[in-house]
Amino acid sequence: MKTIDQIAAELAGYDPTSLRADKVNAFLAELVSPVTQTETLPLFDALGRVLAQDVISLISVPPHDNSAMDGFAFDGAQLQSNQSLTLTVIGTALAGKAWQGTVKAGECVKIMTGAIMPEGLNTVVPQEMVTVEETLNNDTTSISTISIAPNTLNLGDNRRFAGEDLMQGKPALSQGDTLTPAALGLVASLGLPSVTVFRKLRVAYFSTGDEILSLGQAPREGAVYDSNRYTVFGLLTRMGCEVIDMGVVRDEPALLEAAFIQAASTADAIITSGGVSVGEADYTRAMMKKLGADSGGVAFWRIAMRPGRPMAVGRITANNRAKSASSRCDNCLDCYENNSAILFGLPGNPVAVMVPFLAFVRPALLRMMGANAKPLPLLKATSLEPIRKKPGRTEYQRGIVTTQADGSLQVKTTGNQGSGVLSSMSQANGLIVLHHDQGSVNVGDAVDVMMFEGVI
Repeated sequence: MKTIDQIAAELAGYDPTSLRADKVNAFLAELVSPVTQTETLPLFDALGRVLAQDVISLISVPPHDNSAMDGFAFDGAQLQSNQSLTLTVIGTALAGKAWQGTVKAGECVKIMTGAIMPEGLNTVVPQEMVTVEETLNNDTTSISTISIAPNTLNLGDNRRFAGEDLMQGKPALSQGDTLTPAALGLVASLGLPSVTVFRKLRVAYFSTGDEILSLGQAPREGAVYDSNRYTVFGLLTRMGCEVIDMGVVRDEPALLEAAFIQAASTADAIITSGGVSVGEADYTRAMMKKLGADSGGVAFWRIAMRPGRPMAVGRITANNRAKSASSRCDNCLDCYENNSAILFGLPGNPVAVMVPFLAFVRPALLRMMGANAKPLPLLKATSLEPIRKKPGRTEYQRGIVTTQADGSLQVKTTGNQGSGVLSSMSQANGLIVLHHDQGSVNVGDAVDVMMFEGVI
């Protein structure tokens, strides 16, 4: 396990008093480790979970060459350039049952979508692309023929090959993939009723400060209701974490120490809001430093960003007496020894909680969940207004992104960008990302935007 100092030494240009935002994720990637415990779940319970092992296809999907649409199957070698083709229909192939028979030159089989391609046939003409004629035999039976117009079809069109979706013996999904609705369907298509996934990541959260009111408490002068607790709960729940809600902890050393010890004893990660700014008079910062001393340390950053400049990160240890595994309970602090959790100490202002969470905490938690985490994609949009900015810090401005008639994106800010204006995050559908070396933006300039959809 690397200490904070060891990780810092490996990162060129690391300066905790003025840390570039684009250095943070590299640091956190070295600090955190994925969980290792796994569980096997039925598919209906596995949505959003992270695969703990590759899913190997036990069958090929589809298992046979089949038709991609309703039409007529024939040997496409009979197609000639600039010539029409007339074929006699000798049978019908239905999905779910192989058609028995031999098809000769000049013949075809009517075929339904998904039906197995009869032997020797390799091309399907859609039924809407043919002219059908019915004639009567002497015995009054009907004979159907189809005519295909010149140059409307190529050899092999509308034929699905066996295994073109999934090949038997090959990975269908990889360890670290998140089980999306499409992935669940993919697993089900292999006939597998369950999957092995990493256990849920346990994340403890509490707000700090004497000025914070819990819902239900009477208002008082100088106090504010705790919105961060509900915002962080929503962010963590959307990610699929197991959230341990520890409420509000007042600025008293004994209470803070007990809260941190309990959180480190029961969770993989701890998120707090408030008490990380340089020069703060409360005890949160000191308690982070005290409990992180034996577990790799806690760093206090001033990130060159707006909003969310102050942030604490590191490990917190719960040094409690050990008990045998058979006598442990779920919540008693005495049941754990030297347990540690990753700490993310965020600022207190609501927007200054959400922005660092999206930019830094979320990718780190995904890594801890065992996910193959990819950065949130940045899209290009045209700015509808000038935005003032000085090079030397990364700014995340709340934006409203819309689509123009030509399909391109345009964006404007929500107005007041104060870190306490939580309504701006509710109005926005994305963040305008103004990078470290970037200057002011003029009307019509292209800017990067990070969309919220599917994230918050």
